Amino acid sequence: MTVDLQLRPVRDDDLPDFFAHQQDPEANWMAAFGPEDPADRVAFDAHWQRIRADPRIVIRTVTVGGEVVGHVVAFPVEECTEVSYWIDPRRWGRGHATAALTALLRELPRRPVNARTAKDNRASLAVLRKCGFVVIGEDSGYADGRGAEVGEWVLELPAEAADQRGH
Repeated sequence: MTVDLQLRPVRDDDLPDFFAHQQDPEANWMAAFGPEDPADRVAFDAHWQRIRADPRIVIRTVTVGGEVVGHVVAFPVEECTEVSYWIDPRRWGRGHATAALTALLRELPRRPVNARTAKDNRASLAVLRKCGFVVIGEDSGYADGRGAEVGEWVLELPAEAADQRGH
């Protein structure tokens, strides 16, 4: 399943795979809070140039058997760190998101760590819960992936959960 899953720093040659992953309409619907226009390669390249240049952001390419299957990212939001992930929709249901997020959390010494997911994205909520996150609130915002206001869960990885999982 995820035995040969690895995280590594993002390389330039990963970006075409990331761009291809975000072209899937179902993935954009599920993620909800994605890019305004997933097909806009100029905006995609500008986004990735900006986040890769920010030393506060931890970004890792997720590979399985040497193949790029997605990415995980940790970024500052006010006084906290927030995490996010994107896995190639052709690879959903194989535990890659859970394994990748677990590995990323091991790299993050600072707590708390937060995450968000659209309320109806049960798969993402399950990934976050498996990694020890608990719902601490809710929010809503305009979601480009749906063209509408969407409710979302706000989650936190409690320090004690991170300690118990060896993070």
